[in-house]
Amino acid sequence: MVRRSEKRGRSRGRWVVVVTLVLTVLAGVLIVRATVRATDRGYSKTYGATVVRYSLASDVLDRSLDEVAIVPPGDAPRPLLVLLHGRHDRSPVSWLIPSKSGPETMLSDELFYGLARLGTRAPVVVLLNGGGHSYYHDRRDGRWASMLLNEAIPDAVRRFSAKRSVVAIGGISMGGYGALHLAALRAGQFCAVGGHSAALWQNAGSSAPDAFDDTADFVRNDVFAAVQENRLARMRVWIDVGADDSFREADAALVAFLRRHGARVTYHLWPGGHTNAYWRAHLRAYLRFYADALARCS
Repeated sequence: MVRRSEKRGRSRGRWVVVVTLVLTVLAGVLIVRATVRATDRGYSKTYGATVVRYSLASDVLDRSLDEVAIVPPGDAPRPLLVLLHGRHDRSPVSWLIPSKSGPETMLSDELFYGLARLGTRAPVVVLLNGGGHSYYHDRRDGRWASMLLNEAIPDAVRRFSAKRSVVAIGGISMGGYGALHLAALRAGQFCAVGGHSAALWQNAGSSAPDAFDDTADFVRNDVFAAVQENRLARMRVWIDVGADDSFREADAALVAFLRRHGARVTYHLWPGGHTNAYWRAHLRAYLRFYADALARCS
């Protein structure tokens, strides 16, 4: 017969093993989280620029939004470049491995290096918050376009003492659609607009889930319809897309549409897909375009 003391000893031994395993797993999680936090900012140096993280209290959306700005070195007044991020959905395991979202996703060594190469022509860059999948237009869950045009951009001009009449706007993926949409809504406010792999659809049926509330919402915010009304004809437009990008056909169609309606369009079809690697590879070209357009504007 097995003595009670031996049974208790074996039971305690099993619990020790279980507790040790749990502690080992938790330690591993903490190490992973610490490692990710140490590297997650996406860049290693700023080349003298200052990163400013600030909160925008939006009356339009009745909430506060985390925003990011990059201010080049020096005290001279600068033009303003608004860059809009792509779509993101919160990971169900984000508690374990925190990930960047919103404006933070756009920070990279390539962005800082590209700005540094512009020297005194570098604009103040504001990376404005569009939530997870707002697509930057007024819709049921919030008046996102109104917030950006009436609150976030004027706030950035005041906050960073930027040249009020010299503003360009661009974006990646969802942000590319958003930039084109906002520029069409306020054509007189922007010197230039850029869509980098812009998330565009030529009809409501082909649009992504949650991009629009319904067909009527798509029609109200259709960039192709805005082009027909010549809302982008007075500004410089840049469109680029990867040869393997699912938005290639729609983006090319918009370029053709723009040119037929008299817009000045720079168009690039480059190798690559709908990826961070593609956008970062071309950031310097994007920034040169905006700097040139802003210089002509001023």
